[in-house]
Amino acid sequence: MNEVLKIAYDALDEKKGENIKIIDISEISVIADYFIIVNGTNSNQLDALTENVEEKLSKAGVSSGRFEGMNTDWRLLDYGDIVIHIFTRDTREFYDLERIWSDGKEVEV
Repeated sequence: MNEVLKIAYDALDEKKGENIKIIDISEISVIADYFIIVNGTNSNQLDALTENVEEKLSKAGVSSGRFEGMNTDWRLLDYGDIVIHIFTRDTREFYDLERIWSDGKEVEV
């Protein structure tokens, strides 16, 4: 497994991110190689998940990515080859990225 994926996964898990999924989309899209999808229970937890990922990846020397959706129910952290989607539970169910990207391969941690 890609070391950056592992760091991001561990950062999300450390802050109790729910139902963390990693999907390898490298063979079906040029957008990125991987999506990480996770949800939290409220906006405070979404903030904590976002901040912990940013901090851990920064400490590992990963350049800061583009961030969108701060203060919304869907945070997107774009690190180029890895795009991290942090949702509230309802928003995750509504957009259902796992279904949309079901041609990708789920990566086990």
